[in-house]
Amino acid sequence: MQEIERKFLVLNEDFKSFATHQKNIAQGYLNTHPSRTVRVRIANEKAFLTIKGKGNDSGTTRFEWEKEIPVSEAQSLLLLCEKGVIKKTRFEIPAGNHVFEVDEFYGENQGLVIAEIELSDENEAFERPNWLGKEVTNDERYYNAYLSKNPFSEWEK
Repeated sequence: MQEIERKFLVLNEDFKSFATHQKNIAQGYLNTHPSRTVRVRIANEKAFLTIKGKGNDSGTTRFEWEKEIPVSEAQSLLLLCEKGVIKKTRFEIPAGNHVFEVDEFYGENQGLVIAEIELSDENEAFERPNWLGKEVTNDERYYNAYLSKNPFSEWEK
């Protein structure tokens, strides 16, 4: 139940031509304590309850537990969430032996596009597509829980 993940900004929309799947996501947070987050997510026709622990010093590894729940229950739980339900489209893009998940945000986070890749080891090598920008793995501003309370549109440019 460990997640090893790295996050990157996306330079342009070139990634869209390589996408093999996409889904619309709405997610909210029942808890955003620094030591743990409890997230409710509806992705197309499925819904999930997820608990994530605090990341290690590099921000790449943390505890993650996820359970599928009925969409109707997730819709009810979203009404109980803290401020700021996040809406985004997730694109899946194969790259070598991995798959990047690229999130294009809407609403108050419009203009933000983040790519994530899950790895089996923190130091695992992976292919870097030409649309992949600066790494932001250890920058908590790019965590969805942070974005729900501090939208990208409110950041100083």
